[in-house]
Amino acid sequence: MAAKNLVIVESPAKVKTIKKFLGSRYEVEASMGHVRDLPKSQLGIDVENDYEPKYITIRGKGDLLSKLRKEAKNADHIYLATDPDREGEAISWHLIHALKLDEKKVKRVTFNEITKTAVKEALKHPRDINMDLVDAQQVRRILDRMVGYRISPVLWAKVKRGLSAGRVQSVALRLIGDREDEINDFIPSEYWSLDVEFGLPGTKKTLKAGFYGNGKKQTISSKEELDQILAELEGAECSIEEVKKSQRTRKAPLPFTTSTLQQEASKTLNFSTSKTMRIAQQLYEGVDVKGSGTVGVITYLRTDSTRIADEADAAARAYIAEAYGEDAVGTPQEAKAGKGNIQDAHEAIRPTDITRTPQAIKDSLSRDQFRLYQLIWRRFTASRMANAIYDTVSVVIRGGKYRFNASASYLKSAGFMNIYTQDDDEKKGSDVLKTLSKDTELSFIGLSSEQHFTQPPAHYTEASLVKDLEEKGIGRPSTYAPIISTIMARHYVTKEQKNLYITELGEVVNNLMKQAFPTIVDDTFTANLEMLLDSVAEGNMEWKTVVRNFYPDLNDAVEAAQKDLDQVKVADEETDIVCENCGRNMVIKYGPHGKFLACPGFPECHNTKPFYETIGVKCPLCDGEIALKRTRKGRRYYGCTNAPECNFMSWAKPSDQKCPNCGSVLVERGKKLVCSSDNCSYSIDVPAKED
Repeated sequence: MAAKNLVIVESPAKVKTIKKFLGSRYEVEASMGHVRDLPKSQLGIDVENDYEPKYITIRGKGDLLSKLRKEAKNADHIYLATDPDREGEAISWHLIHALKLDEKKVKRVTFNEITKTAVKEALKHPRDINMDLVDAQQVRRILDRMVGYRISPVLWAKVKRGLSAGRVQSVALRLIGDREDEINDFIPSEYWSLDVEFGLPGTKKTLKAGFYGNGKKQTISSKEELDQILAELEGAECSIEEVKKSQRTRKAPLPFTTSTLQQEASKTLNFSTSKTMRIAQQLYEGVDVKGSGTVGVITYLRTDSTRIADEADAAARAYIAEAYGEDAVGTPQEAKAGKGNIQDAHEAIRPTDITRTPQAIKDSLSRDQFRLYQLIWRRFTASRMANAIYDTVSVVIRGGKYRFNASASYLKSAGFMNIYTQDDDEKKGSDVLKTLSKDTELSFIGLSSEQHFTQPPAHYTEASLVKDLEEKGIGRPSTYAPIISTIMARHYVTKEQKNLYITELGEVVNNLMKQAFPTIVDDTFTANLEMLLDSVAEGNMEWKTVVRNFYPDLNDAVEAAQKDLDQVKVADEETDIVCENCGRNMVIKYGPHGKFLACPGFPECHNTKPFYETIGVKCPLCDGEIALKRTRKGRRYYGCTNAPECNFMSWAKPSDQKCPNCGSVLVERGKKLVCSSDNCSYSIDVPAKED
């Protein structure tokens, strides 16, 4: 009788795919993710006994574990085929303990893609559980639990019950809060652009060049500076001083990592990070492709490596040569391993079969699956193609003592851009520059100038936040989407269009965390901690060493916060506003999006109304008061209490002063009062408050 083999994977979506590859001698079952975890009702870590974790069976998994035990008992060989990362390694380790498996007949197998070849090859090379990877996941889970379970009660006591803090989420919240402060404190600076336009002999075409300066790059900071330059240019001879022609190469892109996939899907497809990961998971686990059955169409989606397997690289080169010609095949950029090399074994995210083009399987995919698969396929194919080559022309025009520049790029050889372009790719320049030489005579047409103001930093989007988290070394590929989802689910952050804004609740929590737990929300500390976790995964550090160095400081900070922090009053503050339904004085309640007025007679009286926190400034448009308000999604702004009849609103805090130059309202930005008009740069210091 043939040996019976049991393969345990994480997701039921993989079961059907893998079962088809392996045949009748194999049973394939799913663990449905984790089967054991720390208990929800307590810390679950024995701090008095060298930080031993206490694991229990996750509620609701009893029947599943009974079924798996029965299957395991009847199997001669058991293969734990959970995901090929630290989390998957830990799940396999927990399965051994939860199912009480005989370790002699248990082996670990991993595959980077769910294809017949990859799965069968993995089963030929089983190995033991990698306890270094298990410990790296275990210490991350323990650190996160310690932060959450020790700091959250402080938030309950000092702010409001039900709040919670996370180790990495708190750092992300701080980044968003700090960016909001930068934007609010930003003071625009005035500058001017100056262009000169010339006619060309024998043609109706014109040449426009931008002001550069006298010898070195010069910024025109005021109208007075502009007028002086214009006066010096009056009557000046203009001629072409230099025409420089050259070539420039635009390198083919690297294939996607988790981070770059999330960023590009956000920018080009308008997908949230969580949606990108959800759809990528579906493509990885398997879709029913007509003519092929259920098969995984992309490789593993959690990776910070740009490495590609030799076989996949060779297949891509052969496909490109046949589809686009030998000249289209390029030399890929040198692959960069992920931080700490921990996830390098995964490769970059790529199609499992490059000949499976997006159009070929379009009918087998949902609209969103097709769009994401097409993005991945094009990026990977482009990464193996030739670089794009541009012809460039730069022209220097001398007018008196000043220099004006004009430049243009012309795509000579598209290379990878035949199939993959991005929004920031250069547009074609004016053809007129190609015809110029030093001897070309110019006929002066005129000068044009325009006033501009510097712009504040952009609000974070999900894409730019992921980019910053990765660059700062905060979190890892599997954590970016949960970080953002968590701070939004807690109503600490809200999203409008693509921009992320901190809410009033988020500001309260962020300020408390910065005051009481500065180390926890410090991005450098968090990045260093990630490096220690990588050291554990590499086998260079014992996991308890990390915890022993972390917990005592956390404990001291929690005890100090409980003792020293003032309570933040955010709810149930009585007002002098009378409920028109029952006559009680209404109180200030605190909801997910900020403060509102509610009748204390609830549930008998359900009356609620907006809470207007006036700032002591009269509305410049009517006789109303200016109040701090919130958008429907929780973003702060200042508006008139007579809205909607009065439509005054400002993102910055208005003052009771008017601009002496243009009459617009002055608003607070940091320690300055600045004009609210986009066309005025007036500013003064905020007057000192009288004692």
